[in-house]
Amino acid sequence: MLPPRRVPLGESTFVRRLLPSLGRRMVGAWCFVDHYGPDDIADQPGMQVPPHPHIGLQTVSWLHDGEVLHRDSLGSLQTVRPRELGLMTAGRAIAHSEESPREHARFLHGAQLWVALPDAHRSTDPAFEHHGDLPVVTGPGFSGTVILGEVDGAVSPGTVFSPLVGADVTLADGADVRLPVEPDFEYAVLTMSGVTEVDGVRAEPGSMVYLGCGRRELRLRADGTSGLVLLGGEPFEEKLVMWWNFVGRSGEEIRRAREDWTAGERFGVVHGYHGPPIPAPALPDVPLKPRGRVR
Repeated sequence: MLPPRRVPLGESTFVRRLLPSLGRRMVGAWCFVDHYGPDDIADQPGMQVPPHPHIGLQTVSWLHDGEVLHRDSLGSLQTVRPRELGLMTAGRAIAHSEESPREHARFLHGAQLWVALPDAHRSTDPAFEHHGDLPVVTGPGFSGTVILGEVDGAVSPGTVFSPLVGADVTLADGADVRLPVEPDFEYAVLTMSGVTEVDGVRAEPGSMVYLGCGRRELRLRADGTSGLVLLGGEPFEEKLVMWWNFVGRSGEEIRRAREDWTAGERFGVVHGYHGPPIPAPALPDVPLKPRGRVR
């Protein structure tokens, strides 16, 4: 079980950060997992995350309730709704903002996920994709939406740069399901709603269970209707430097990215967001060193 940490996101939202976590930094190429909500934002602004930069990663915006308006320095403007994929490839540099639209649903509930780009692709061109019609797989007691990668022959249209999978799974009340999985992948299961037993481990909303490599099936048992996000991939063997919103390979690379953001260079401008961008925090006093996927 990976313990969550409560951290602020933007001006008015708090999230449960599950990855990186004590003892584990990554699951496959998945290097960051935030779970937020369900929050009642009927009389509130909801999510308000001003423009901020990224390098060396992909962001996945995934919702169960509500909507998020995405803007970026490529000129993208897209409202992402439940079970739609908002996939941003930062590559060498991009900036974006995320906010609840002025007219928004009462509840906001979702996950923000990052995928580390492998060294061969981490300086690729930035891009944004929106896929509103993702493939769905079904079986007795469950249905699954393929966020990224492949599940039981159904392939997401989202661009990936390493062997990985992401799937949103809904279990019926009392379901006892065995999902086929890849033995070369490691996995984690994020419980979004309801209570689920993940390979014998009880998981409540906002918790995440880590599962290593070597299995061919994953057993899920639902105590009532439940919603899950399954994340997996081949173990990511490259060492990374993760700091603030950057994923790099050296402290010097991170320092340059911070300087460029502060100077208004390289990342472009996010037009249409009413407010200033997020300033970069100060670098730590100790050197930033590359680290592996396990603490």
